[in-house]
Amino acid sequence: MSRFSFRKSFVSLSLLHTRASATTLPVPSTAPVPSYPHACLSSPAMGPKIAIIYYSMYGHIREMAHKVAEGARSVAGASVDIFQVPETLPKEVLEKMHAADKGSDPVFTHDMMSTLPSYDGILFGIPTRYGMMSAQMKAFFDGTGGLWTSGALVGKYAGIFVSTGTMQGGQETTALTTVTQLAHHGMIFVPCGYSFGAKMFDVSTVHGGTPYGASTFAGPDGSRRPSEVELEYAAHQGKHFTNIVKKATGHAADISTI
Repeated sequence: MSRFSFRKSFVSLSLLHTRASATTLPVPSTAPVPSYPHACLSSPAMGPKIAIIYYSMYGHIREMAHKVAEGARSVAGASVDIFQVPETLPKEVLEKMHAADKGSDPVFTHDMMSTLPSYDGILFGIPTRYGMMSAQMKAFFDGTGGLWTSGALVGKYAGIFVSTGTMQGGQETTALTTVTQLAHHGMIFVPCGYSFGAKMFDVSTVHGGTPYGASTFAGPDGSRRPSEVELEYAAHQGKHFTNIVKKATGHAADISTI
């Protein structure tokens, strides 16, 4: 047998083997997709359901939270609820600390925890204490143990916005240390990156706003209020986050705004 004939026979046998393998091996029509029973409870016919949950002692985070809600509600079909977490300090202590009025936002009590999985996405407003979340917010997360054991928040989307007393007071560490809470729940953290645009690069004025989310400076005595740029970023985050959740949960999103 010539070298050419041997090579031709080898190629023919190889082709026959390949065809046989293709006909005998099962080929799945679609790749398996992991299923999380709690990942999305809203109907695709409806818009995304968003919760904004915050704590605010001096009103900075409350002001930011309402701007975040404004941005979220600008997304067509979105349903947005805003809550504050329970206070843990007694009234007399709050008075000595000159805490602001709590406002009229409903308090998210522990007996409401079973409703949290009904939301597609949750934005957490967190004031900073020594570079991490306040005790009131930590108490809220500590109360989610039942949801953790059942995996009820696995696959849910989460965002973070913060307030600090000073520029180096925990704008990023507060977000980073909050991510550990989200990770244990299996939640999907949605940062803003630099989607807010050129104003994030402007260093001519003092302003908050990080790749993790909106933020503000309260000043050491709480007298500084959120600036126009910080409030604008808060509204942007609400819209940005809600559009991403809308797209991810099977609703049509305006990608140009993400």
